[in-house]
Amino acid sequence: MTILIVMLVSSLYRQLIIEQENQVDTHLHAEMQRYQQLALTVNRRSFAAQIKAADPKTALIAWKNSVDMVGALTFLPDDMPFLPETREFPIFTGGPDKLHILTGGLAMTNYGPVLIATRTDQLAILIDKFVNAAFWAVAFTLGLTLALGYIFSKAILRRLVQYNQLSEQIEAGHYNTRLPVTHQQDEFDMLAQQFNRVLDTLEQNLRAVRGVTDNIAHDLRTPLSHLRIGIEQLSQKPIEELADARAELLEELDDCLATFDAMLSLTRIEEGQQQLDVQPIHLTELCQDLYDMADVLAEAKEQKFVLHTPNDAVIQGDKYLLFQALFNLVDNAIKYSPEGSSIEITQDAKCITIADNGPGIDDEDKERVFERLVRLDPSRHFKGTGLGLSMVKAILSRHKATIELSDNHPGLVVKIHFK
Repeated sequence: MTILIVMLVSSLYRQLIIEQENQVDTHLHAEMQRYQQLALTVNRRSFAAQIKAADPKTALIAWKNSVDMVGALTFLPDDMPFLPETREFPIFTGGPDKLHILTGGLAMTNYGPVLIATRTDQLAILIDKFVNAAFWAVAFTLGLTLALGYIFSKAILRRLVQYNQLSEQIEAGHYNTRLPVTHQQDEFDMLAQQFNRVLDTLEQNLRAVRGVTDNIAHDLRTPLSHLRIGIEQLSQKPIEELADARAELLEELDDCLATFDAMLSLTRIEEGQQQLDVQPIHLTELCQDLYDMADVLAEAKEQKFVLHTPNDAVIQGDKYLLFQALFNLVDNAIKYSPEGSSIEITQDAKCITIADNGPGIDDEDKERVFERLVRLDPSRHFKGTGLGLSMVKAILSRHKATIELSDNHPGLVVKIHFK
C-alpha cells in the first residue's frame, strides 16, 4: 500500500513539474517571437516604448540600449543564456514580497538582446503546498490503513485462537465439538464447514469402529468360550470321543478364522489392494451359473426358484468376485425365506433384481446392513460372520455398480445397476 501511494504521488509530482516547465517554456517562446517580430516592424524608439509599456504580470522585459536600461530591471543579470535555454535569478522589489524568483533567458532581436523572464516562485509555492498536502494525505492513508489492518488482523487472530482452542478440545477426545459458522459466509466459514464435515465423517467412522469392535467381541466370545471349555474337557473324555470333540473344536476355530479372513479380504477390496481380473462378462451367463449353483439350496427348502433373462448385456469386471457377491445375495434370500416361498432372479440389460418372500429389512436398517459385522436380531440364530453384505457392497463399488434395497410385501427386493 505504501509503495503504491508513493508511486502515485511521485507520478503526480513529476507531471506537475513537467507541466510547469512546459507552460514556462511556451510562454517565454511566445514572448520571444513577439519581440523579435516587433523589432522587425518598428524603429528603435517605438521598440523601447513597447518594452516600457509591457505588463510585468505577463512577462518581465528588459533591454539595454546604447544609453541606459529600458524595462523592468536596472541591469541585466550575468551569465543569462539565450532562449530556449533558461536560468532562474532573483530580483528585489519594493512591495510586500521583496524577493521574487524569475526564470528566463535572452532573445536576440534586430536591436540587440532582450531579457524575457516570467515569475516562477508562485509555482514553486504551489508545488510546496502540493508536496505538503501529499505528505499528509499519504500519512493519513497509511495511518487509516494500519488501523483497519490492525482491526482486521485482530478479528482474524481472534477466530484463529478460537479455532485453535476448539482443535485442542477435539484432540483431547471431544469429537462432538464443531467449529462455529457465522452468517458472513467468508473463507473462514467455508473452512469451518469443511472441517465440520470432516469431523462428522470422523465421528461416524469412530462409531462404526466401536460398533465393529462390539460386534467382534459379541460374535467371537461364544465360539472362543466353547473352544476353551472344549479344550479343558478333552482330558476328561474317553478315547473313542476324542476325534469327534477335536473335530468340533476345529470347526469352531475355523469359524473364527473365517471371520478374520473375511475382514482382511473386505479391507483389500475396499482399499483397492486386490487386483481385479477384468474381462467381458455376459450377465445372462453369470445369472445362469448363479441359478445352477443355488437351485440345489432352494430345492432343499422346497422353495420355488425362478430365473428371467429377457435382455443380455456385457460388462467389464471380475467374474469371480461378481459371482461371489450375487451368490451371497441369493444365499441370503434362500436362507431367510421360509419353506415353500418364491425367489426370483431377473436380469434385464444391466439391471439384476433378486426378490424373495422372507422377513425383509426395516427402512431404518436398509443402509446399516452394509456395515461390517452388523447382524440384525432376526438373523442372530443363523450362522454367519455379518460381513456378507459389506463384501457385496465393496465388490459392487469396485465395479462402479449400485445396490438398492426395497420392500417386496412381504420380503426383500435387491436391485443392482451396472454402468
